[in-house]
Amino acid sequence: MFIRSKQGLDHKHVGSLHAADAQMAIENARDVYTRRMEGVSIWVVESKHIHASNPDEADSLYDPASDKVYRHPTFYDLPDEVKHM
Repeated sequence: MFIRSKQGLDHKHVGSLHAADAQMAIENARDVYTRRMEGVSIWVVESKHIHASNPDEADSLYDPASDKVYRHPTFYDLPDEVKHM
């Protein structure tokens, strides 16, 4: 389940629940995860439609990214004033 807040531009994962159908899932999500009127959009996804990578294949899956040094610019010198980067 994903909720987009009034201040947010994207949906954030907030948790999971059980429901008999999609409409009940949205209603349950509204009741459980938007009690303070903070949500403006709800996404629910059946768990059978979620596909995950295999942790045993992580090396081969992520290895191609290691040759792209520009993705992680650790070679730049940052001024002390720049924090949390």
